Amino acid sequence: MGKAKIKPKNPNGYFLEYQDEWIRDNSRLKLMEKARQIGISLSTAYACTERTAKAGARWDQWVSSRDDLQARLFIEDCQMWANVLHIAAENFSEKVIDEVKKISAYVLPFASGKRIHSMSSNPDAQAGKRGGRVLDEFALHPDPRKLWAIAYPGITWGGFMEVISTHRGSQNFFNMLIREIREHGNPKKISLHRVTLQDALDQGFLYKLQQQLPADDPIQEMDEAQYFDHVKSGCADEESFQQEYMCDPADDARAFLEYDLIASSEYPESEKWEVVYDRLSECKGRLYAGLDIGRKKDLTVLWVLEELGDVLYTRAVIRLQKKSKPDQEKVIWPWLPFIYRSCFDYTGLGIGWGDDAQKKFGEYKIELVTFTPKVKEALAYPVRSKMEDRKLRIPYDPKIRADLRAVTKETTVAGNIRFTAEHTEDGHADCFWALALAIHAAQSNVKAVCVDQKRENRESPMGRRFGQHGGHFGRFNQKVQSSMFNVQG
Repeated sequence: MGKAKIKPKNPNGYFLEYQDEWIRDNSRLKLMEKARQIGISLSTAYACTERTAKAGARWDQWVSSRDDLQARLFIEDCQMWANVLHIAAENFSEKVIDEVKKISAYVLPFASGKRIHSMSSNPDAQAGKRGGRVLDEFALHPDPRKLWAIAYPGITWGGFMEVISTHRGSQNFFNMLIREIREHGNPKKISLHRVTLQDALDQGFLYKLQQQLPADDPIQEMDEAQYFDHVKSGCADEESFQQEYMCDPADDARAFLEYDLIASSEYPESEKWEVVYDRLSECKGRLYAGLDIGRKKDLTVLWVLEELGDVLYTRAVIRLQKKSKPDQEKVIWPWLPFIYRSCFDYTGLGIGWGDDAQKKFGEYKIELVTFTPKVKEALAYPVRSKMEDRKLRIPYDPKIRADLRAVTKETTVAGNIRFTAEHTEDGHADCFWALALAIHAAQSNVKAVCVDQKRENRESPMGRRFGQHGGHFGRFNQKVQSSMFNVQG
């Protein structure tokens, strides 16, 4: 079955070479730098089960996963291995392990008297507990440095600590550990493993995969080179592929938004966040939207935020491509009656959109924003500050993450700041600018008072910057000195 050209050394065995090497490594500290979905978590669950179940086992195991869903999947793998190996174990169950902090874990007990505890990413759950540590998807945790700091003392009296992850940016603590190993003499004495997608394919990964897939799965017709191209073509962009599959961390020094910063604002992967437009009336907070206009190569993106307290929650991200203006309006117009305030891209094609929207919904509800270098600068920084202040929630979506990462800040020879992004098949940072416009629409801390246009142009820095935006939203009092706008009335 399948057209893989490379067979594993042991085709009938459970594990490939790189998995077996990881399992057999009994170093006190070990770290796996890996591609996605190549079976490392599965092999880690095997080792964790074997060492916890054996007679005379000395330590419990404490597993930290990215979120609750991943914690459950890991313990399910442990349960599966216990059944395969005929190791006496009870069925796992969810138990509270800290009443005060309300922390629970999935617990799998063994006849040895020891247990595997699998938890989501709260670092405090590691405090005060002795035994082995498995820190899965380490770089994806909200604060990897804090997680390491709390987990490491737990192996003082014995046990191993295993750190497993793909990369998430060059400034992430995970990559700093790897650089310390390779470039600074490995002072922590960590045993480092590295497996890229190409490494896995060279050791028979595709053969194993094809044995597990249905006979009619399209991957059955691929060889290793074709599968490599198939995976690469499905990634959001080249940077994402290099990071997720080739162990090459994205360069945070180049991007305006670091991976850790974006990750800190993302909903958990399993959390439901979307709201359809005919249910928007059920939202408890005010709704704001940003619309970035595209037609052929670029996307048209509508980003909808709900304001609850001082946090902005994403409720919808509508992405349209290669659709005519009337067809796009059929999708976007039904949302706007529910939106308290929207900011539209009023550049190029956006001019027609903005004029039509103001006629239909009113100039006080639709603000028109002409993109210039200065305007982009004023729009971009609030996105970053909202993330830094933990006052923004965005979807966990590889394409959105890649889009946000695409924006770079450059300083010209003349000392001016420019925000740029490369054109790709997935647009031109259209999600970033739609989000920036939505945040701009929601900035309502300062009341804008309409004044005479000539006085505004003469006296107000904001008027000089934004006076071309159309309608009464271009008229601001001299007192308004920030990029926070608010509709009068």
